[in-house]
Amino acid sequence: KTTTERQNLAVMDAGVHQDGETVPGEAEGLEESNAEKEALCRNGYLQGGRCQGIVWRNVVFMALLHLGAVYSLVLVPGAQPLTWIWSYACFIITALGVTAGAHRLWSHRSYKAKLPLRVFLAAANSMAFQNDIFEWARDHRVHHKYSETDADPHNAMRGFFFSHVGWLFVRKHRDVIEKGKKLDVSDLLADPVVRLQRRYYKTSVLVMCFLIPTLVPWYFWGESLWNAYFLASILRYTISLNLTWLVNSAAHMYGNRPYDKNISPRENRFVTFGAIGEGFHNFHHTFPFDYSTSEFGLRLNPTTCFIDLMCWFGLASNRKKASVEMIQARKQRTGDGSA
Repeated sequence: KTTTERQNLAVMDAGVHQDGETVPGEAEGLEESNAEKEALCRNGYLQGGRCQGIVWRNVVFMALLHLGAVYSLVLVPGAQPLTWIWSYACFIITALGVTAGAHRLWSHRSYKAKLPLRVFLAAANSMAFQNDIFEWARDHRVHHKYSETDADPHNAMRGFFFSHVGWLFVRKHRDVIEKGKKLDVSDLLADPVVRLQRRYYKTSVLVMCFLIPTLVPWYFWGESLWNAYFLASILRYTISLNLTWLVNSAAHMYGNRPYDKNISPRENRFVTFGAIGEGFHNFHHTFPFDYSTSEFGLRLNPTTCFIDLMCWFGLASNRKKASVEMIQARKQRTGDGSA
């Protein structure tokens, strides 16, 4: 191929990101020397579908973040009770930005939301700092369509650590990139809220994830900036990340499978409690269109409570739900008999 053709292919293959990192596609040609292949591997290209370059920026960031979270625990006794309450409130807002927003609304379109609610959820999603809505929803759709394969961004078949956080430490597998390009994400790009958040994502994260959680306790009840920053920002952010990651790891490995015993996702009550309703994972992968992600409605499902409340206020509508008959029939046909 000419130099121009190779450059054009490189541009076409550079459209998928992971934590802000542009991931180049695999170089064409099977006749490179071993040295050239090793060089490609070190620079993030894939060899044999397995070699994935380490994203050291993410490794260092996560290490420092978790060290900061451990230090934050020392500050808890000396902080004001209002700061504890505020930190938990920020956690709930953070979680809703992922569960009710990026997940149930934008990834699965399991209900409809009016503009004010979409704006709130986009702001809450920026507080969560787990990639912008477009990237989160696109990767989640790939996860569902190609679950537990190399095209799954956090393939649980590669172990607990990889599916929990390790997938963020390496560049994406070639299959994730190739399959992701084939998905229809036109609905996401058609939403002006999604486009606006993506355009100003870094600024919105700075404001929502760090500045507002830190400044509110300092300004309104005189908490020290140090305590406010480490409790409402660092500790809250770290806990919310790990509880979200447990959906990818623990909820794909531990628990029962009453709806479909042939898939990996499980029902995990611990994850359900921590991730405000996202641990009914065998149900969710069996009926991904269901807005409640569970057959039990409001039970152990604060996200469903929130969506129902928004419907009561007239800000949400068109909730999709699997029928009782459909659920029971699926249990009898493919369930493990545990429920």
